[in-house]
Amino acid sequence: MSAIRYELIKTCKQSGARLGKLHTPHGVIETPIFMPVGTMATVKTISPDELEEMHAQIILSNTYHLWIRPGEDIIKEAGGLHKFMNWNKPILTDSGGFQVFSLSKLRDIKEEGVHFRNHISGEKLFLSPEKAMQIQNDLGPDIMMAFDECPPHPASEEYMKASVERTSRWAERCLGAHANPDTQGLFGIVQGGEYEHFRKQSAKELISLDFPGYAIGGLSVGEPKEIMNRVLEYTTPLLPDNKPRYLMGVGSADSLIDGAIRGIDMFDCVLPTRIARNGTCMTSSGRLVVRNAKFARDFRPIDEKCDCHVCKNYSRAYIRHLVKCNESFGFRLTSYHNLYFLLNLMEQVRQAIREDRLLDFREEYFEAYGFNKENAKNF
Repeated sequence: MSAIRYELIKTCKQSGARLGKLHTPHGVIETPIFMPVGTMATVKTISPDELEEMHAQIILSNTYHLWIRPGEDIIKEAGGLHKFMNWNKPILTDSGGFQVFSLSKLRDIKEEGVHFRNHISGEKLFLSPEKAMQIQNDLGPDIMMAFDECPPHPASEEYMKASVERTSRWAERCLGAHANPDTQGLFGIVQGGEYEHFRKQSAKELISLDFPGYAIGGLSVGEPKEIMNRVLEYTTPLLPDNKPRYLMGVGSADSLIDGAIRGIDMFDCVLPTRIARNGTCMTSSGRLVVRNAKFARDFRPIDEKCDCHVCKNYSRAYIRHLVKCNESFGFRLTSYHNLYFLLNLMEQVRQAIREDRLLDFREEYFEAYGFNKENAKNF
């Protein structure tokens, strides 16, 4: 028996989007879902109680960063990541592969794994499929990710071919090294860039290994959104209907909706908390940069259509004051609002699927958000 199980509840007649339930050792997740990112075993500035308050169902933590600090041995000694951070709902950890390729300027990719340097200390490190599995087994999340190579964008066909083939070999090694398949689900990651034939090859090879879930990697790495949507349109249908589908690193409002329409069940991104620390808020009418001078005497909430704790209790003027003064409470408020905004958006997406009207919802939402090709940066 797999540690996780996907249950398809309904398919939207209008869009083909999926409503489902993902059963895990720490609870059932309603999908499609956005996962807040807690890179260092914490969602920046937000407490576990606040995450529960805003109905977060699952969070993501990062294997690479927790391996570096404090070390997976310490977290294992504490009883695992759930106990270490006092979060009793599901957790997903990524494999560390993306951080190896994005943070380390000096790296040497070999068949056995990747030699690179710690981005903080400069210490020489080595991460392999086997090591990534050992770290994640020790961390104890409900869902683990296979160690893959995340190729750059753009990449030549020659590079992509070698990368996809290596990712498949590494995926097989990950399965062989996974020590706790009865208590931790392991997802394979489909790569291939924007090359349709490589996406098909990657999906076919990974499906043959029968992972309990599949992620689509290598997107949201600088390519236009039109390309991302096109890749999803020919990649997602290749994946099994009876298993969850996870689009990695995506968290803008338009991409969450468009991804759900294309059959994606799970999303994650640091975007809501990262832009919050710059004083940028997601609202029902587009992004609002609350630190701007025009909000100094604006006593309305961040979003008058939002019913989160922040919008019920604090004004734009007050939050602007805090942000301008670099008060941490200001960043907590903007982070809380942005996370609530995306979690609430996904609840609206799920309701639209229940009512077979997700395409209508998309049109209404995009119009209210002021989204068009010329105004895409509002997302």
